[in-house]
Amino acid sequence: LSALVGAQVYIGYGRTESDMISNGKNALVYTVPSTPVIVPPVGPAPVLLGTSGNYAILAKTAVSTVPASAITGNVAVSPAATSFLTGFSLTMVGTTSATSPQVTGFLYGADMTAPTSTSLTTAVLDMQTAYADAAGRITPDFLNLGAGNIGGKTLKGGLYTWGTSVMAPADIAISGGANDVWIFQVAGDLNVSPNARVILEGGALAKNIFWQVSGEVIISAGAHFEGNILSKTGITLRTGASLNGRALSQTMVALDAATVVKPAP
Repeated sequence: LSALVGAQVYIGYGRTESDMISNGKNALVYTVPSTPVIVPPVGPAPVLLGTSGNYAILAKTAVSTVPASAITGNVAVSPAATSFLTGFSLTMVGTTSATSPQVTGFLYGADMTAPTSTSLTTAVLDMQTAYADAAGRITPDFLNLGAGNIGGKTLKGGLYTWGTSVMAPADIAISGGANDVWIFQVAGDLNVSPNARVILEGGALAKNIFWQVSGEVIISAGAHFEGNILSKTGITLRTGASLNGRALSQTMVALDAATVVKPAP
């Protein structure tokens, strides 16, 4: 609308245009501004991941894959050792990292030498801090939405809280702007049914979506998921499942020919 700066938009009613104008049956509703209109973000402040955000997958006890998975981003375990990265066919890069045909990035274990070992300790602490932050948010915008069944729903920015498990038996849409934030607090498990999809609408970004789950997260075969998963119990991506986000687990992450892509910052 840059060519229309200063133009005015009216809305009115009347039998004719002259009737509307001469009898004042109109109202000015908008003047095209010379500077962008700033729309404030919807939802809570984002969860700060700290250095745990440097990883597509971070777990404390194990990360396993049934080949061939495809991971874009770094993968790490700590305090577990490198031997708990299983199914990757690792190639060591000195004593500080490893590579795998299934990973575009590097893999790390707590028994690797400094600075890797120190960095992983910090990343795990940051992951736990992020989990506590997400879990500690109060005054939800939506409480026990759908009694835990969110299949078919459109979710706008906000804080969502469930005192139960949550399931997505059908597609769900996460709709909002690029600066909107979603935090989902799940007291039980999170289960996404086979081939169900999380779809982003309106410019929503995976980096601004946070799933804090006390129980187990299961993304079933062929399903697609969006956002940062902060799980206290474990994360499983079954055959052909995909995640645009991060899998950050205080126990294990298990992949079966799955795809994980760390979102852009």
